[in-house]
Amino acid sequence: MPEFTLKIDGMRCGSCVRRVSRALASVRGVVVNEVRAGAARFTALEDPAPVDLAIEAIAKSGYAAHLE
Repeated sequence: MPEFTLKIDGMRCGSCVRRVSRALASVRGVVVNEVRAGAARFTALEDPAPVDLAIEAIAKSGYAAHLE
């Protein structure tokens, strides 16, 4: 299963980390490995990997994200 790291702009505190963690956890086919200030890492369970959906979910939570 492929693993991805997303760079997340503006995520600086524990509340931000929780918000992004919940957003990623809501994406079907994603297992959240780690979320820390500035980045998130997840494993994709589906092919094609739902990277776009993960980025979209993070954007809906108020943060810009892109593949690192």
